[in-house]
This record gives sequence, structure tokens and C-alpha cells, in this order.
Amino acid sequence: MPGNSEQAAEATAGGDERRVERSEPSELARRIKEWGLELGFQQIGIADTELSLAETRLGEWLVKGWHGEMGYMARHGSRRTRPGELVPGTARVISARMDYLPQPQDDVAMALRDPSNAFVSRYALGRDYHKLMRRRLQRLAERIGRHVGGFAYRVFVDSAPVLEKPLAQKAGLGWIGKHTNLINRNAGSWFFLGELYTDLPLPVDAPARDHCGRCQACIDVCPTRAIRGPYQLDARRCISYLTIELKGPIPETLRPMLGNRIYGCDDCQLVCPWNRFARTTREQAFRPRHGLDRSALLQLFGWDEATFSKHTEGAAIRRIGHTAWLRNLAVALGNAPPSADIAQALSARLTHPSALVREHVRWALKRQRARGR
Repeated sequence: MPGNSEQAAEATAGGDERRVERSEPSELARRIKEWGLELGFQQIGIADTELSLAETRLGEWLVKGWHGEMGYMARHGSRRTRPGELVPGTARVISARMDYLPQPQDDVAMALRDPSNAFVSRYALGRDYHKLMRRRLQRLAERIGRHVGGFAYRVFVDSAPVLEKPLAQKAGLGWIGKHTNLINRNAGSWFFLGELYTDLPLPVDAPARDHCGRCQACIDVCPTRAIRGPYQLDARRCISYLTIELKGPIPETLRPMLGNRIYGCDDCQLVCPWNRFARTTREQAFRPRHGLDRSALLQLFGWDEATFSKHTEGAAIRRIGHTAWLRNLAVALGNAPPSADIAQALSARLTHPSALVREHVRWALKRQRARGR
């Protein structure tokens, strides 16, 4: 059921219903961008489908093995880098961005500094963005169809082999920073991306230029040194990968570096100077739910599977499952200041059915004892 912000977006998207002919591509492109804003997107850009440079870089990244267990990044061959192979007839990509920062950055930094509280990446605090953005993009496509008649299109939001960041850069939405996130000089990097592949011969926007300059704040701050150099991310060391994508044990050498981060990591965004221009989201759906922006580690570690499922319903966090949730929390509790309450909570999980959980609990207890001496 759509929230208030989504209902508002539907209400305001009625706009100017004058028909736009296919023979007026510049006017159609202008109107598409207006309709996108009416639907709640912060920016719409249009790109062609030429991604040869991105294809080369992806291949080099895969050869290094830096994708870790994300085997899906190596599947699908060239369909990921050649939109016309994924969706035959694709001539243009309409790229959209939507802000998601739910609270001021100072509040985010404060949550990260409290070792007794759990830190969840800000994008995951609210409802899952996939469905919301997909619905909005679908409405945008329907709006276009009412004006030009039938046209071919397909909507994507992290749902297929799509190189969303290179496409967004070509569409003028931002540049890929040294941390490999997209940065917009007027809005920072706290936003989601979605795409609409289409056969419409629309005029394309100028690609965004890189404005990172000599800054390497993101490289310096990375807790696990996952950013090996400018624009070089070893996902196997990235906390987002370790806490979300990785299904097995977190490497012991990296566990102390996770701190209290139990789902994702925002450090590289917090230090990026361009995020001084970031705005908090207007979408109620992205606001924190169930107090996950300020929950104690012990409280979350006490959730049984039913409680986990209830409190993560409709949220991105649910995808990792209860077992990985406990694995991540065990590591964070091991990194927390030593306390009898933590030792007691960890000990209660020593008989958990999952060997993965039990191993991480034993590690956390050992670390608690070592730090308490």
C-alpha cells in the first residue's frame, strides 16, 4: 500500500496532458524530465547505450576476483554492458535518481560512534526502495505512452544485469567517485538509481565530469581498506559485502574492523565533501522503521526469527535472513566494550542450530574476554 508521499506523487503527476509527438524528441525529453520530478524523482537524465569503457573496466575487476561470491556479476556475458542485447531495440536509457538520506548526516555519524548501538546503512532503514522506484518508473513509462502512443520499454531497479552507475554518469546524474559510488555535485551521493530502457530516439544529456580532484577522504576512512586505490574497490573487503552478500563466515582478520556495523557501511559517504549538499529525503517510505536507526546491539541480538521477520517485513534487511543477522550482530557484540550482559547474551546463543552463528559467537566471547583483561 503506497504511503502518503507516494499518494502525493500520484496526485501531482496529472500535469499537462497535451500530446507530444515522436517527431518532437527534444520536447518529449523535456517533458519526461518534468514528469519525473512530479513523480518524486530528484533528477532524470538520458543516455545512449555505448558502454565499451565500462565493459573493459568490469572485465578487469572480474579478472581480479574482487567480486568475491557475487557470481551474478560474471554471468550474462555482454548483456550487462550492452543494453541492446539485454532488451533488443533499446536505443536510449532514461536514468532516474531519488534521494534516500533519512536524517541529517550529523545524526548518522553520531549513531556510528556509539559502540553499544547497531549501525545499519541508512538506505536500509526504511521500506525496500526497489518496489517504490519500480512503481514510479512504471508510471513514468505509462505517462510517456499516453503521449506518444505505443513504445517499447523495460523498467529496472537492481533487478537485472544493468550497469546503472556508468549509465547514470552518461545521463549527467553524477560521476563515479573514487569510492565507486555515484556523486552529484548538487546532491552528494545519498540517492537510489533506476532505469527505463526504451526504443525512443531521445536526445541525450551531457555526461557528468569527475570532480573528485585530489581528495581521497573515502580511501583514507575505509575501515577495512576495501578501496585499494582511486576507483578500485575490492568488494571482498567491503563491509557492505561482508554483512550482506557474503553467505559464509566473515574472515577473522576483518571482524574487528566492522565495529558496530551490522548491515552495510556508510563511512565513505559520510566523509565525502560533496555530501554537504545532500538533502534529507521527502519520501516517508525511506524514514527509519522500528527504531533501527537507534537500536542497541543487545536488543537486536535478542530477536528470534519471528521477530526478525516481523520487523524487517518490506525492508531490504530481510534479504540476508535471521542467521546472517545473528552472525553480524555477534561480531559487533565482540567489538563492543566488554560487559557481563553481552557475555550472557552471547553465551545463550552457543547452542544455536546454525554452525555459522555458533562460530561467530565463540569468536565474540573470546574477544570480549581478551578486551576485558
